[in-house]
Amino acid sequence: MKNTIIEKASKLFLQLGFKSVTMDDLAISMGISKKTLYIHFENKHQLVSEVANSIFEKVTQDIIDIRRKAANPIEELHYVKMEAMKYIGNEKSSPNYQLQKYYPKIYAELRRKEYQYLGGMVKNSLQLGIDSGLFRNEIDVEFISRLYLNGMRGIRDIETFPVEKFKIEILFENYLDYHLRALVTQKGLKTLTNFKSTT
Repeated sequence: MKNTIIEKASKLFLQLGFKSVTMDDLAISMGISKKTLYIHFENKHQLVSEVANSIFEKVTQDIIDIRRKAANPIEELHYVKMEAMKYIGNEKSSPNYQLQKYYPKIYAELRRKEYQYLGGMVKNSLQLGIDSGLFRNEIDVEFISRLYLNGMRGIRDIETFPVEKFKIEILFENYLDYHLRALVTQKGLKTLTNFKSTT
């Protein structure tokens, strides 16, 4: 039952936001009593924490799957961006906004996990780009991987980039273009240009 609750809550939270959905809303949507929810979760904060971590793990697995299918690291980064956009959203009802605003400790915990889970993948992707001649061979992989992840966090910061002024999909696209153009060789630039012209 607990996993069923997490699955249903994930859908509602992604659609409406973590703050917007109440325990009453969730109970009604599942056709169960609120008491049943509290058997499995001490309070809404615990539910939000478990759902947010569940979503994070799913996104991480999706990124692993994308890496296997992408033809090269340039395509991979663009496909990862598109996948991330499914979960982030750009309005005040978005999961990203509401986690930062109303559940900052949970959001901070997820940020800490990002490098642990994704740091190795980013480093491998950078090294593959170097080995395939798409990225310059003199780049510092450790430094760039941390810089990239830190930048990805930064563009999702609602204080630095308030949702009223900035659309998250444009921020992602601009940041990715900025990141890749700093890394690519002439071969990589051609691959990037060709990919962008066909998507």
